[in-house]
Amino acid sequence: MTADRSGPAFSVHDIPFSLHGSWFDISPVVAEKTYAEDLHLVSHQNGMHGVLRLMPLDGASGERAETRVEATPGLLTWTGAAGRVDLAYEAPDTVRLRGEGLALRVCAAVRALTPFSGTYFFRDAAADAHVFTSYETGRRYRVTVLRGTLADTFGSQALGSADRGLTVSADGDADADGRWEIAVEELDTARPPYVPAAPFDKIVEAARNSFADFVDTVAPWRSAATPAAELAAYVIWSATVGPAGLVTRPAVLMSKHWMDKVWSWDHCFNALALAPGCPELAWDQYHLPFDHQDATGALPDSVTHSEVLYNYVKPPIHGWTLARLRQKLTVPLGRTALAQTYDRLTRWTEFWLTARRAPGADLPHYQHGNDSGWDNATTFDPERVVVTADLAAFLILQLHQLAALAGELGRPEEASRWTRTAAETQTAMLGTLWNGDRFVTRGVDTGDTWSSSSLLDLMPIVLGEHLPHDVSDVLAERLEAHLTRYGLATELPTSPHYRSDGYWRGPIWAPATVLVEDGLRRAGHDRLADEISARFRTLCETHGFAENFDALTGTGLRDRAYTWTAAGYLHLAEAHSRRGDDATPPPAETADPGGR
Repeated sequence: MTADRSGPAFSVHDIPFSLHGSWFDISPVVAEKTYAEDLHLVSHQNGMHGVLRLMPLDGASGERAETRVEATPGLLTWTGAAGRVDLAYEAPDTVRLRGEGLALRVCAAVRALTPFSGTYFFRDAAADAHVFTSYETGRRYRVTVLRGTLADTFGSQALGSADRGLTVSADGDADADGRWEIAVEELDTARPPYVPAAPFDKIVEAARNSFADFVDTVAPWRSAATPAAELAAYVIWSATVGPAGLVTRPAVLMSKHWMDKVWSWDHCFNALALAPGCPELAWDQYHLPFDHQDATGALPDSVTHSEVLYNYVKPPIHGWTLARLRQKLTVPLGRTALAQTYDRLTRWTEFWLTARRAPGADLPHYQHGNDSGWDNATTFDPERVVVTADLAAFLILQLHQLAALAGELGRPEEASRWTRTAAETQTAMLGTLWNGDRFVTRGVDTGDTWSSSSLLDLMPIVLGEHLPHDVSDVLAERLEAHLTRYGLATELPTSPHYRSDGYWRGPIWAPATVLVEDGLRRAGHDRLADEISARFRTLCETHGFAENFDALTGTGLRDRAYTWTAAGYLHLAEAHSRRGDDATPPPAETADPGGR
């Protein structure tokens, strides 16, 4: 299917306007859950920082103009009664703006300037431009007037607290059509004076074509039955940044809102969505956290431009991911790639078998809910340092994958060792955590065991074909109790601990959905897997790609432009299309909230 070259329209209050490879976006979201009145240039270098405020002005009065903002992948437009302002990316570090009938004020987002914070503003005589230099991002933002006139500049070279910026408008004598145009560049220290690479309409066309090519590559299977595929692709495309700082490869951030990191399990789902059409980019997503693997074999909790955190880890879903990834990659992995991956996955597995197994213990443990990725799940209410069945299940799948890799690499003794360890781990999991009716959690320090109403307790379904049928049947039955009209609630809706916006204590999440759907399908529970897939796809088509969703209303929660949600949709929609499923979910408006 060929995309409409203009791409899908979207709200910048939900999804930032950006370009593949760029480290900044245009958005009213300037901090966690913080929306400004005007759109800002928001950088993600050295953290998330609103740097420049962009304010259309009424050309006659000079007051802030009331405008409507519209966005498609190549063009952002403010439209007011007197005219319009357009913005488009010329390159990942450069945007162009033009206006007709409206002027534009570009100013520092904050007034305060100290020796260690804020934005300084001055005229760069060498480049005949004006420059904002930001302590927070460590970068400069250069504004060059291409057409029109500077109606005003204010705060140039000012220290302390001051308004700093400029206003551009049409020059009545030079521009009879009443138009102006500027370029805004993000740069390090200096570069030659700006020269336009192409006319404005051409850069809009180039950006649209870049996205259209991406969506054609990533989702060639899309149709009227997958109406959110293009927007899901835009969320991923626009959240991708180029290598910079501590980000060693092209990276899909979780969002260009405040969740602007790569966490060491989120990246797996983005890799799966990208694998069929963009195998190199998918492979980069898979390996990026491994580039920061420490001496013990642990992966970092998260990676971003100027920060790598190791205070927590994330669950070892990487063996499961590798198996799925290799099924989807259109280019087979060479021996060098396999050997490197085997070494990295070995070290990551050994971390769990050594640093996370107490002396004499058969099973590894988490040290906090954050290690599981399910930060505040009710599983962790009694204690935080715990042995859980989900961790054992993920590790078992990783051990099986290592055995397969060792066999391919001609290392039969290692393959046998991994197979044996997988069997021993599964025997220990079933022998110590399965009580015949459910999996329990065990405290490492106390030895106490308990169960909860969290979906986390049912995640061993990821073992799929490796589970005894009687165990998978019980898990499937319990999973149905978590299935609302919109998908899998992470806490039973009937639980006293259920919270509609409780993070992992109720809302629907993409990673849990994808993992459960896959495990059910491999265990032979296709009907339930189909239902979960269908309901989640409808949820995204109705409510977008939020970090998570209210399980009873479907409302998107928290960060509203989350890439692993978009990736989960693409992954499930592509698989649905490939199977040629006829199953469709019940309409969200009429389905039973607790329906199964």
